Amino acid sequence: MKPKLILIGGGGHCASCIDVIEQEDKFEIAGIVDSNTTGGMLLGYSILGSDEDLPALRSSYDYALITIGQIKSPSTRIRLFDYAKANGFAFPVVVSPRAYISKHALVGEGSIIMHDALINSRAVVGGNCIINTKALIEHDGIVEDNCHISTGAIINGGTLVRKGTFVGSNAVTKEYVETKENDFIKAGSLFTGYLND
Repeated sequence: MKPKLILIGGGGHCASCIDVIEQEDKFEIAGIVDSNTTGGMLLGYSILGSDEDLPALRSSYDYALITIGQIKSPSTRIRLFDYAKANGFAFPVVVSPRAYISKHALVGEGSIIMHDALINSRAVVGGNCIINTKALIEHDGIVEDNCHISTGAIINGGTLVRKGTFVGSNAVTKEYVETKENDFIKAGSLFTGYLND
């Protein structure tokens, strides 16, 4: 019997996460926790309650995943991750069977690696991250906690993506550059780093 997994957040990103979880087939989705409890269902899965119900749900379920997206700020994802963790939930790494993670790479708890993403040798991805569809984390790249690397984005070799950073769709970083914490890299842009500031 597969372990049961609670999804925290019931919007569009959650729908994408559901598809990855179903394809990976390691967990049974128990249901969704969302601040909007009026919808009832998402892709056939029930809304079990709101964020405030997490302590009670912990008595029945061991595993959770943050399934709220991140664009403007990582604060909601961080708050819910910390809250669920404080209540004793464990956070698995969820990996699409269509993704590739080098055996020489590391991925932290609660991160999701979505369809056709690629994480190369000696790359490190922190906890509670989204590595979205067709994103590339090249060799020796480091993506710290609570980051979202969007669809088709390329993090080139040796780049350091600091905590809480959002990298937009099809953005590219130059190799061996460093973002700031909670940075925002626009979609389609080329990030070349900062000059001695």
